[in-house]
Amino acid sequence: MRDVRSDPELQVLVRRFVTPDRRYSRLGGSVHRLGPVERSAFVRDLAQAAYEITPAELGILFEGGWRERKTAAWLVAVAHRTEFRDLIGRLLLASGGPYAGAAYCVALAKFGTAADAELLSAYLDHYLSRPDLAYDQPIVLGTLLYLDGVLGSESASRFIAPGGPWDRWLEARVVAALDPQNYQQAMQQLCAFVDETAEAFAPLNHGRQQS
Repeated sequence: MRDVRSDPELQVLVRRFVTPDRRYSRLGGSVHRLGPVERSAFVRDLAQAAYEITPAELGILFEGGWRERKTAAWLVAVAHRTEFRDLIGRLLLASGGPYAGAAYCVALAKFGTAADAELLSAYLDHYLSRPDLAYDQPIVLGTLLYLDGVLGSESASRFIAPGGPWDRWLEARVVAALDPQNYQQAMQQLCAFVDETAEAFAPLNHGRQQS
């Protein structure tokens, strides 16, 4: 992992793409609390960042801390850079820190293929069997349910079957019942925000392709 405190190259990218207007902290549920004017500006700036950043620069951000990786995953989702699918899947499975997991889920949800569902299922196969490790199980399951709705598949059914892995994980965690559909709805809202930003990104990208 690259440490922004001692990595000048990463520092430059953080100043350009991660920290402007505290972007990294707003990406996620916080975007729903923005007023119309503030939201419009945030969408425009995020689309511009997704347009400006290069694949090599994204790769560097993915080597940083959670703020850098979270922001990179959102930029990948907006620009639909599916070439980062496998890397995001590996980072999700590694669970190498807090806060970035939901952003990985957003990217996989927007890629929206059976391959992305497989990556989410691999995470659940591993982490629902580890009640001692509470990371992103609820949002990953919600994302898989979201993808099932998009794809017309039933990848999540084996996890949420009565007495199945999800119920056993909840029981072992000794927590109140969590409804995966709530997380599915949350992912649907986040994907709608990505779609809104992608609409602002599309003209920029079209201009690049025409030049």
